[in-house]
Amino acid sequence: MTTATGTAGSPLHILILDDEPIVCKRLKPAFQKMGYEVETFTDSASALARLHETTFDIVITDLKMEGADGMQVLTGAKESSGTTHVIVITGFATLDTAKESYRKGAFDFVAKPFKLRDILDCVKRIEEKRRDEQAPDAPLTV
Repeated sequence: MTTATGTAGSPLHILILDDEPIVCKRLKPAFQKMGYEVETFTDSASALARLHETTFDIVITDLKMEGADGMQVLTGAKESSGTTHVIVITGFATLDTAKESYRKGAFDFVAKPFKLRDILDCVKRIEEKRRDEQAPDAPLTV
């Protein structure tokens, strides 16, 4: 099994935030099976506090929640670490919320209900992007 690697060869560290516990219960084992370190949260206050304590390679956040919403979590993740990639998931997808997510730096925006494969593929794309960014002889794209 190949291990997904983040900073300095350690496993990629993923934070999952969704106020629906079933989403966390569904995603966590799938990512762990792929070799990622995963922390899950069902309330935004705890997730934001954790974002200030440690750096995550990837944050997967729901958009609509009590307390801080996904846009605030996206902003908090980007402020904590410019290298954190954020995936916004939502059951309330609109063109405006998608545009706002991308404008604030989201890597991707995924509408619920989603297939597990959609999120796994998105994380794989982030992993490839990180690998390309870290490659010493990466070709310049114009």
